Amino acid sequence: LGLPALRVILLAMRTSQSSASSCLLLCLLGMVAMIPRGILGFAPPSCSTTHMDTCLNAEAQAAPLKSATALKAETLKLGIFGGGVVGGGVVEILNNKADYLTEMTGRPIEVSKLCVRDLSKPRDFDTSSVGSMTETYSDILDDDNIDVVVEIMGGTTEAKEVVFKAIESGKSVVTANKALIAKHLPEIEALLEAVNSNLEEGQDPVEFRYEAAVCGGIPVIRSMQSDFPGDQVSMLSGIINGCTNFMLTAMDRDGLSYDDALAEASRLGYAEADPTLDVGGFDARSKLRILMRLAFGVEVDEEEISCRGITDLTKLDFEYAKMMGGTIKLIGVATEVDEDKVAAYVSPCYVTGNDQLASVNGATNAVEVISSNLVSSTYIGQGAGRFPTANSVMNDIVALAKGDSVALPFNPLAKDKLFVNNYDSYFYIRIKYRDQVGITRQCGEICEKHGVSIHSILQNPITRRDDAAFVLITEKVPLSSVKSVCADLEGLDWCRGPTYYMPVLREDWNE
Repeated sequence: LGLPALRVILLAMRTSQSSASSCLLLCLLGMVAMIPRGILGFAPPSCSTTHMDTCLNAEAQAAPLKSATALKAETLKLGIFGGGVVGGGVVEILNNKADYLTEMTGRPIEVSKLCVRDLSKPRDFDTSSVGSMTETYSDILDDDNIDVVVEIMGGTTEAKEVVFKAIESGKSVVTANKALIAKHLPEIEALLEAVNSNLEEGQDPVEFRYEAAVCGGIPVIRSMQSDFPGDQVSMLSGIINGCTNFMLTAMDRDGLSYDDALAEASRLGYAEADPTLDVGGFDARSKLRILMRLAFGVEVDEEEISCRGITDLTKLDFEYAKMMGGTIKLIGVATEVDEDKVAAYVSPCYVTGNDQLASVNGATNAVEVISSNLVSSTYIGQGAGRFPTANSVMNDIVALAKGDSVALPFNPLAKDKLFVNNYDSYFYIRIKYRDQVGITRQCGEICEKHGVSIHSILQNPITRRDDAAFVLITEKVPLSSVKSVCADLEGLDWCRGPTYYMPVLREDWNE
């Protein structure tokens, strides 16, 4: 240091409120006895070993207590609920990347406690880095040293208790629980607002992160939070359930029946023991409900969203799809139908062969966002599995360790948009029949009655008269009109069993 600079520093120290700090630093620098009084303009205090001990004690007593933020800067301590597939993935990632994550975030991240249902159950991951394991929720929720609660236990009952208690206790939450969010989003939002509006000075806001809740390893949540604030989304559509996409790929590409495709999905671990949430479309509906809020600001009970699964699809439907030059995918769609209205549905859809979603096969997920500024943005990746999902959980944890903050985790609520449970589309209608004269005429009369224009009629060569079927492709009409047409057709004596309808995804499908 130059003498002028040194003089300024020492003068500032001389006027400091902590004389111990000034003297201590001089002592440590070993400069006290070496600096002439004429240079400093004042006489520095003399110092001895005894004096330095006194300075250290005085400084320790004068040091202010660390703020909550400063204390947390030391180690981010996690309390994880769930030691299954995803929980094990999170622990493994932390084990493998500990040093790198510490360097990236500037602080160590550790699993302080892991709560599981059965402590005696063997784990397929190394738990040596976990501080302790427990079966008792309160061991984590009542521990003031825990900074972040990671909820990956699943369900909507006990998981709700865990998440809400954590928020109330001032702990940030990371979750992969789409069902919980879809069902209780308004309550979660209200609780976060109440807790964060009553923070004490210096207290960090409670964060709620849920990247892993929608589409596993695809970072679509963060993108919807950060990449579209200045844009206007007009349509969101996607393959958002890996199990059903695997099954439909097998039915289309490999010619498997529905039952055989489900058996294969179960064998490979894509389907749960009870696959209803997947094959019924309900899992995709929960994800779509969350994405709708982020994209359009629309709050809707997921039960109001039209939902059809893949259980009624047959190999015959794929034959007709190939005849039309495309395939069938289970897709969640949310779209603006007017400036102030948004419609949504989950359904199998006919997709043309050149559509980018047609080539998304296996357990892969894909989400396409149509917007004014970015035009078309597509996110493709693994939608399930240990490490894809755990990776998204870790991304949220790392964001918290770095001090990132999201003021509104679900984006602002739109005041000028309403949800409507109806939409217009081209439709595919499959009709099984007993052969007789006048079938085409009656179909035309019923369609005319409900204002449905027929685009085309398709029929494969009949190989079995007891399984004969043909397909109507309509022009763009409301869903409600198609339902009325199907109801009337099913009342005719030649119609064998229920009809089956599904929308055509794109309006330009036949161009």
